[in-house]
Amino acid sequence: MASIQTEREDKYDATSDFVLPSLTELIPKGGAIDVSEVELISSYFDTPDLDLLRRGITLRRRRGDTDTGWHVKVPADKARTEIRLPLGTGEDAQVPEELASVLAGVALGKPLVPVATLTSKRRRHVFTASDGSVLAELADDSVDVQAEGVPDHRWRELEVELGAAGSEATLKRFGKALLTAGAQRGAHPSKLHRALAVNLEKTQMPELGVLAAYLDEQAQAIFAGDVYLRRGLDPIHSTRVAIRRYRSTLRVFGALFDEDVASIMDFELAWYAGLLGEVRDRQVLRARLSDAVHNLPPKLVLGPVAARIENDLLAEQIRHRGIIAAELDGERYRALLTSLGNLSRAFPAAAGAEDVDADELDRLARKAGRKVRRRVAAAVAGGDDAELHRARKAGKRARYAAELTVSIVGKKEATARIERYKAVQEVLGEHQDAVVAAQKLVDLGRKAGVTPGENGFTFGVLYAQEVAAAEAARADVSKLNV
Repeated sequence: MASIQTEREDKYDATSDFVLPSLTELIPKGGAIDVSEVELISSYFDTPDLDLLRRGITLRRRRGDTDTGWHVKVPADKARTEIRLPLGTGEDAQVPEELASVLAGVALGKPLVPVATLTSKRRRHVFTASDGSVLAELADDSVDVQAEGVPDHRWRELEVELGAAGSEATLKRFGKALLTAGAQRGAHPSKLHRALAVNLEKTQMPELGVLAAYLDEQAQAIFAGDVYLRRGLDPIHSTRVAIRRYRSTLRVFGALFDEDVASIMDFELAWYAGLLGEVRDRQVLRARLSDAVHNLPPKLVLGPVAARIENDLLAEQIRHRGIIAAELDGERYRALLTSLGNLSRAFPAAAGAEDVDADELDRLARKAGRKVRRRVAAAVAGGDDAELHRARKAGKRARYAAELTVSIVGKKEATARIERYKAVQEVLGEHQDAVVAAQKLVDLGRKAGVTPGENGFTFGVLYAQEVAAAEAARADVSKLNV
């Protein structure tokens, strides 16, 4: 049975003659440094087209120390999730079925084959606190590469991995010491990426690099979500956010994309987001209504209200999760992942998009902001639920466009835009959540009212609260500064 853990580490590049600085001042009083040496042999597996590596995912078979075993590393924000499986007996290098099934979506149905062997001569420094707990581990690696089509070569790199007793401040202190001594921030997310980067070239126009990088980041999150889903984890929310960012980019900057390609991708992503949304909506409702019931005075809770809410919504959530599980192995979903991978390799630019510059990207982002103002104004004037929902979606698109323009307009200006549209999103999100909750409470109350031993009264109380919450959100809309 595979185990799962999260790791947080920073990488640094160093020359062969780099001298590791004294790090004793980073040890707290009573702490210690334990130094050891080991040789690690890592055999990496991927598809012939390196589909895993293109998504920032690595699969390796490691031998040489206590870290021996099969490892799948999946990027997740600042950290990485690692799925581990023991080597088993013998020298069989066949990828275990348990891991192959987890990676089936990212591999796009292609076989997993050996692509490189990396040998690392590692000098390990383990930094501990006075109680023996690990603060950080510094690995000083000299790496040799053997891979078909790649000249054998060697480099040196440093990795600082956060221990259980460490913090982000710990990593910053180590980083400052290494950079001061002459090390450089790591230019590659993994050793395998550095070894095979020559095989990962993309055919995209430099002028659209900001746009392509943003889309690629979202695609990577979607592929990571696929791995987590197949592992039985819950990446529903993060995957949906990545899909929203991707679709918003296709729409806000639509003039720069091949219309047919963008339209199909938007349609297919909307389909997949819909499947995920059925699960996420129940998760949100369960939490919201559970809190609402527990915040009521006991005298107003008549019958097994909490049980009715939890049992009904959880049953629906499980059913929709099953639908997703079935679709993960379907042709339509596989085609979606294939298209995402293809778009990461070659930007689907519209004719004339090669002339685009940073000012044009900013112009389109600001245009999305003006749409928010128009839709919020229309929603305030009409007060219609549908108008409010449209304004919310416009707010999301403008927020994501502002994220994309950080390197263009500067962090200060981009942050101001993001916060402005985030406020729109939050107020209108509360309205939407209240409307959806009220609708569900009518259904739950109707069932409870005709079920022996239950009572619809409390559902009516909760319904009235949600209606009031929706009205309050409507009133807050007119106060928004957009």
